[in-house]
Amino acid sequence: MKLLRVLRDMPDQDFAASAQAHALAQKVCKALGPDFSIEPEVKKGHDFYRFRWSIVRNDAECAWVGFLASGESPRQQAQAKTIHANVYGSACTFARGDWRHRMANLIEEVNGKITRIDYALDFFDGIRGGLERIRDDWHAGLMDVNGRRPKANTVGPWVDGGRGRSFYFGSKEAGKQTNVYEKGVQLFGELDATQWERVELRYGNKLRDLPVDMLRRADDFFAGASDWHQKMLAEHGKYAEGEGVKVRSKQAVQTVKAEVTRAVRWLTNTAGASVALAFEFLGHDEFLEIVTGRKKPGRLAKFSNLEISAACASLHAQVFQPKVRSIGLAH
Repeated sequence: MKLLRVLRDMPDQDFAASAQAHALAQKVCKALGPDFSIEPEVKKGHDFYRFRWSIVRNDAECAWVGFLASGESPRQQAQAKTIHANVYGSACTFARGDWRHRMANLIEEVNGKITRIDYALDFFDGIRGGLERIRDDWHAGLMDVNGRRPKANTVGPWVDGGRGRSFYFGSKEAGKQTNVYEKGVQLFGELDATQWERVELRYGNKLRDLPVDMLRRADDFFAGASDWHQKMLAEHGKYAEGEGVKVRSKQAVQTVKAEVTRAVRWLTNTAGASVALAFEFLGHDEFLEIVTGRKKPGRLAKFSNLEISAACASLHAQVFQPKVRSIGLAH
């Protein structure tokens, strides 16, 4: 089998990562239910992971577990120390009824972290007032949070009789965005479109720590996004008190970013030439022996790896160019 050849050719540490990822994929399948299985052949990875185990239902991929990094940058090498499970909406739709609780238990078991979670609130007979009502709600300030109006934009033919529209508000960069759209048109096409409309709330972990209970108590966290989300949940026939996801303070985020910026600037301006020389002439193994396994610089020791990684990701690209790119440390 191709799988055996690929695994046989892997170095020992890579084989260990593959085995751990496969074990996690088995647990994900068990949480989703008996209709899910793992493809027998390891595949090329997604999202900068080098390989993935594909989880399928009826021979169609609906989830995957990625492992090892596809590049050599410091950020990707840090990623190589992680195993990533990505569960598509199609898996959530057809998973066993208690899958969210089982998945939450699994995350706690493996000490995992949620990096993104999407909630979908479906109105199969349409939202009262349609998407025009959603747009009017935004103009009226009903989506405001703490007195601030979220950014908004429209996609699709927003003219009389137009179909296939979306109304976005919030910010993907800030880690909380809502998309209200005509799901029936998306799935069936304009000719056979139903009245199905969806409110989709997307949370990311860039500025938030996403608690595992977001799986167990989806209604509470959906309602906690804003008063408008709570109202839409009530129109759907459910009521929840609402629990928000706390945003990390801007001061804390900027503090980490400032220290990381100073460290990168020092590396670029002061040590860049020496690091480039070592990278070019010492050889790969010798160079890695120098730069890996070291403690964090003193100014960064008080920050977590996650905080430092987020700060690096948010730095302007010019901070890393051109000298750092020349020694293979590109993002």
